[in-house]
Amino acid sequence: MASRKLLLGLTAGRRLRSCTPQLFWAASLPEATTSRSLAAAVAAAQQSGGSPAALLFSSRAISSTRPATQSAGDAPGPSAVDHKLIMPEDEFHKLADETIHDLLEKLEEYGDSIQMDGFDIDYGNQVLTMRLGDLGTYVVNKQAPNRQIWLSSPVSGPSRFDWDASTDGWIYKRTGANLVQLLEKEIGELCGTPVELS
Repeated sequence: MASRKLLLGLTAGRRLRSCTPQLFWAASLPEATTSRSLAAAVAAAQQSGGSPAALLFSSRAISSTRPATQSAGDAPGPSAVDHKLIMPEDEFHKLADETIHDLLEKLEEYGDSIQMDGFDIDYGNQVLTMRLGDLGTYVVNKQAPNRQIWLSSPVSGPSRFDWDASTDGWIYKRTGANLVQLLEKEIGELCGTPVELS
């Protein structure tokens, strides 16, 4: 029994020694955070006579938990939400529903007053959609997990608005824009007729 364990230990030791150059080689690889850079590292390994299988032993080469670096022009994604610091969900729904229903009512009146071809407003599944024909489409909807109202605009693109009690309005933190004021400005300029939404 003891000789069998000794034999197994010697065999494992020989295997480890034969892999040692590959392990040291893999540790010296540049860090690869994307599948493209990982593929480039494998190609470089094959050209230099190394084993691409050694990449599997390199924790620096393959990392599913390390975030990829973000290029300067990319918009940041949603950040983690600390639910202890945000408003209760029922309060969020009350404020967001009031805002969206108020926008719906005023935009319907505005559409009737300007008689514009292609103007259409729709509210369903808690999403407000306003089409301005060839000028584009606005979409306003609630995002309860983040306690935000999201806007998709043909002029300013996507925006995420948080409730600001000090101004009693929905504010886009990145620019300081107020949701209602932004819509008044953009829609008034697109349609050529001022709109009062506040």
